[in-house]
Amino acid sequence: MNTSILSARGLTKQYGPTVALAGVDLDILPGESVAIMGASGSGKTTLMHALAGIVTPDTGSIAFTTPTGVVRVDQLDERHRSQLRRESFGFVFQQGLLIPELTAVENVAIALMLGGTPRIAAETSAAAWLAALGLAGMETRRIGELSGGQAQRVAIARAQVTGAPIVFADEPTGALDSRTSADVMGALLHATTGQGRTLVLVTHDETVAARCSRIIRLADGRIVGQPGGVGVPTPPQQVQQPYAPQQLPYQQQPAGQPFLQQPYPQPAAQPYPPQAYPGQATGVVPNGARP
Repeated sequence: MNTSILSARGLTKQYGPTVALAGVDLDILPGESVAIMGASGSGKTTLMHALAGIVTPDTGSIAFTTPTGVVRVDQLDERHRSQLRRESFGFVFQQGLLIPELTAVENVAIALMLGGTPRIAAETSAAAWLAALGLAGMETRRIGELSGGQAQRVAIARAQVTGAPIVFADEPTGALDSRTSADVMGALLHATTGQGRTLVLVTHDETVAARCSRIIRLADGRIVGQPGGVGVPTPPQQVQQPYAPQQLPYQQQPAGQPFLQQPYPQPAAQPYPPQAYPGQATGVVPNGARP
């Protein structure tokens, strides 16, 4: 039985003559943090984008296990992949990709409002997440009025406010100094794996990667340094430091929700049904963090 929340087999992706992925097999477990590393051009960002449904691999399969069944991400059309990303995946990018015209709380709330949550409910949930990440009192500041580390915490709140079981982070500390990087990484781990959720992170920074439970290294589009070149989970060597901002109003969950386990591979997925997966826009707030 496969226990992965994400399982990829035989992924290939080519851009013209450039081979980005050359047959990647990777399993990611619920609640773990996985760092993907490699030199520029090794295929690490392409791998993350394929797992997240941003790009479609040329060949291979990606299975996302949910409480109601297995979704073949690689077989979804663009509309259903967009729905999957909106409802079940969270994203944190190097520059945050926040909207400068909006306030901090509006930037977080918009993730819920896109799914139909009323504005007042969305902003209530957003404010709770901002407070949980040490940004209480900064809700009405625009992004240009925040430091780089504070802006990244806004991005982390946006990634988690929908209750997404998986967060993808592409160089989330790449634009920060070492001290701010450590603080943001602590916040990211606490908001994801600390709540029983899964984190998939791309980084060049060995210090950042060392705080994850597992490191996957790519070279020339292939996983290297593991038996058979397969990214299978191994017993983690946890070196994470606890995140300790001024306020942490939510309690750590003992485990994430159980996911339905089925043998891999699965038959072709049915069309992705609306409102069927965790992370749907219902106004999720951190445990105990209700204003």
